[in-house]
Amino acid sequence: MNHFKAWNHILIQGVLALFLGLSCATVQAEEEVKLDKAPVDTSNLPSLQRGAQHFMNYCMNCHSAHLARFDLLEQLGLSEKQVKQNLILTDVKVADYMSVVLKAKDAQNWFGVPPPDLTVEARVRGADWLYTYLRSFYRDDQRPSGWNNRVFPNVAMPHVLWALQGQQMLQGKGGGAVLVLTQKGSLSPQEYDRFVGDLVNFLVFMSEPTRSARLHLGLWVMGFLLILFLVARALKREFWKDIH
Repeated sequence: MNHFKAWNHILIQGVLALFLGLSCATVQAEEEVKLDKAPVDTSNLPSLQRGAQHFMNYCMNCHSAHLARFDLLEQLGLSEKQVKQNLILTDVKVADYMSVVLKAKDAQNWFGVPPPDLTVEARVRGADWLYTYLRSFYRDDQRPSGWNNRVFPNVAMPHVLWALQGQQMLQGKGGGAVLVLTQKGSLSPQEYDRFVGDLVNFLVFMSEPTRSARLHLGLWVMGFLLILFLVARALKREFWKDIH
């Protein structure tokens, strides 16, 4: 019975994820917001290390990644000591999950909706969506947080990176609306794009850490099957030549 409940819960979560993905696609189609190409390269270890640092410093105040452990960061070329000293900001252990102390009930009261877990967010939303979203916040005094987003209209999340990017305003209406930087942040637009690119690169890696190994193994398997096919084809010709 417990196993049935567990599988039923997993099925429900999968359906919800599919529904959210379809809803996001619908919003994108309605708003006709062009998504920018995210500079994703999960073989770029320096970029992944910077992205992990950005994630710990700016995202894990509210968002968790409870399907991943901190020792995942050791796959980025970091030692356990480096992970403890530079990336773990609390007293948790390296083998612990990336959870936050923020309770869902408190988040519901403060933001209107609990911040989503980000473990597989890159697979749900897509890297291009995340990259464009984090660069599309603008000032909107009509919103409770004072911020809105071109990609995700009326989003509950405030622009937590505004001190880095600066403040943008949405000028124009409909498909002709553009975002204009009206107040500079501590980073230049190019530096902020790189900051967001590194963060999204890490989110992509975290959503599927074995992707590179899977693709590498897949190439070997395809090569083996190709060789096996050629051998089988040669054997077929040898066996059937006397019949013809």
